[in-house]
Amino acid sequence: MNLSVNKLFSIAKKSKRKIIGLMSGTSLDGLDIALCLCSNSGLSTKVKVLNFTTIPYDHEFRQLVKRIFSKREVDLQQVCLLNEFIGIRHAEMILETLNKWEVDPQEIDLIASHGQTIFHAPKSLHGLANFPNATLQIGDGDHIAMKTGIITLSDFRQKHLAAGGEGAPLAVYGDYLIFSKAGENRVMLNIGGISNFTYLPGDKDMSKIFSTDVGPGNTLMDQFVQQNYRGLYYDHNATIASSGTINERLLNTLMDHPFFIADFPKTTGPELFSLTYLNKALLKSKLTKIDNADVLATLCRFSAHLIIAAFEECFKGQKLTVFMSGGGMHNPLLISHLKEGLPLIKFLTTNELKINPDAKEAVLFAVLANESVAGNAIDFGSRQGVPSVCMGKISFPR
Repeated sequence: MNLSVNKLFSIAKKSKRKIIGLMSGTSLDGLDIALCLCSNSGLSTKVKVLNFTTIPYDHEFRQLVKRIFSKREVDLQQVCLLNEFIGIRHAEMILETLNKWEVDPQEIDLIASHGQTIFHAPKSLHGLANFPNATLQIGDGDHIAMKTGIITLSDFRQKHLAAGGEGAPLAVYGDYLIFSKAGENRVMLNIGGISNFTYLPGDKDMSKIFSTDVGPGNTLMDQFVQQNYRGLYYDHNATIASSGTINERLLNTLMDHPFFIADFPKTTGPELFSLTYLNKALLKSKLTKIDNADVLATLCRFSAHLIIAAFEECFKGQKLTVFMSGGGMHNPLLISHLKEGLPLIKFLTTNELKINPDAKEAVLFAVLANESVAGNAIDFGSRQGVPSVCMGKISFPR
């Protein structure tokens, strides 16, 4: 038997596996690295986060990615080069982090790499009848495997597409395995660049479980700050937005898009919700002169309003416990809007479930890799947008 295949076989037979989960989101703030101890598989899965860190990206790295991020026309050579470059740089970050943690790379069974999304194109966005749902993440898994010497699973979203999904959101798979609880209706709310949530019913009826994108979380706010405030990448503690006033005319215009009346589940990305979207709304609202703080206050309210409206439509006053993760949970203004708009809902973070909320997305990819190697496809039946598949392409280090 091939040595690498034999090693993978032995990893699959273990009762516990050390897996590094990697996540690099649309905010481009850095690489999340979560070292997880995954036990068993399927509904018996247990996860313990042994260590976690975020390695910030430097300005030059961010600018390289931004040149090709969410743009329909880019330099194809730059895409090609960055696919390799990001894989190599992520591998270097892993090795540097393991050295800091005093962990031998040979102790790690698997790496689960989400990659860097540069374009997301479901049919609902591209509108081309003869073409399928599509998405593209770069940061080649073979480069990560070769440089670290660790078997790497990557490119998770392609299997989701091939099986009939839209490539997002994938959180439902990991959320179901590690966060479902009998007797408690839970919502796992991730407020990242795009807000999304997974509903986990207390009766564990799989026909009721679903995951969906909601709309922009932090992406419009972050893009606006980066364009208008030199040296800032986001509005820390909503300091700027809190000094502004919500412009109702702009808010109503931002809400005027077919995506928001489309049925759940659905998916979207910064390809739609970009500064171009904001500028068109400003123009349509005839707001050529508006204070930056007022724009940010309105964008923050916009993100909160989308979550509130989605919960009202999907759950209709149902008693819920919401566990938050993602950068938006650190935005006090956004959270205050949510609590005001949904007073009957209890808002917590995944800290209550012993998972660092900043690490949650990276942890979920570690769980997906664990399931692909040691488990089976989770049977969600014929649910729209939730194909029953295992995900991740395997790269061997030799």
